[in-house]
Amino acid sequence: MVLVLSEEVRDAIDARRPVVALESTIIAHGLPRPRNLQVALELEDVVRQEGAVPATIAVLDGRPHVGLDKQQLELVANQDGIRKLGHRDLPLAMASGASGATTVSATALLAALAGVRVFATGGLGGVHREWTVTQDESADLGLLARTRITVVCAGVKSILDVPATLQRLETLGVAVAGYGTDRFPGFYLSDSGHPVEWTLETPRQVADVMKAQDALDGPGSALIVANPVPEAEQLDPDLHARVLNEALHACGEEGITGQAVTPFLLDHLVRHTEGASLSANLAAVRGNVRLAGRIAAAWAGT
Repeated sequence: MVLVLSEEVRDAIDARRPVVALESTIIAHGLPRPRNLQVALELEDVVRQEGAVPATIAVLDGRPHVGLDKQQLELVANQDGIRKLGHRDLPLAMASGASGATTVSATALLAALAGVRVFATGGLGGVHREWTVTQDESADLGLLARTRITVVCAGVKSILDVPATLQRLETLGVAVAGYGTDRFPGFYLSDSGHPVEWTLETPRQVADVMKAQDALDGPGSALIVANPVPEAEQLDPDLHARVLNEALHACGEEGITGQAVTPFLLDHLVRHTEGASLSANLAAVRGNVRLAGRIAAAWAGT
């Protein structure tokens, strides 16, 4: 088998105990050191508090790992030059013996191949602003259109074109449901300003949808559970709007394009909100991980 499953993850899968997949880009590329390792360990602990097994995913020396021990987490957190891997990069990294942190698309693919059905992340990628000019769309969307996994997220990153992303998900046949809300979350914000057609209220209801997906045996697409960051922990909406507009203007002025756009905008938001956007981001991730643990437990009980 190409995948390397930790003993804990393998035992949990074999025994049909709850498992939650976690991405590793937040560790390697999303947070400064040493906070990145602290958050990685904290998120794994949140999964355990809900009675589930955490399966942080990364590629180490060309081998995809599903479930990392502390030493491996430290490697991902502290190794300079570790790559950022989408699902398209996995064969290249494997063949060349490279190490890399997995994005949403790579994490979702490897989790599904390992038999892990529930995945928690912060915000999805999506359709970028000015798409009609750049044709820039995250690989997350296409991968989720053909991968049977449940993704708990706080919507899509607010730097993106949210309505275009929702339309694209509909076109691709990816199911989207708000968790306890009829509004699509805006990553840093509880409400992006756009509705969702379906609302789920409990982990049991989410597990029932997953079971119905399998019973229908239709196209192997994902279920997105859009879980809003609590209003008390969201970024101030007025501050968000002002700083995001400034960031988009700065991006155009400096000629930032392609894959460099997202990290540029997110870094601008962190610096010009004095870290408030990062706090909202982490609050969203913690909430998503906790909910994913509960969904995984409900799914294991079906």
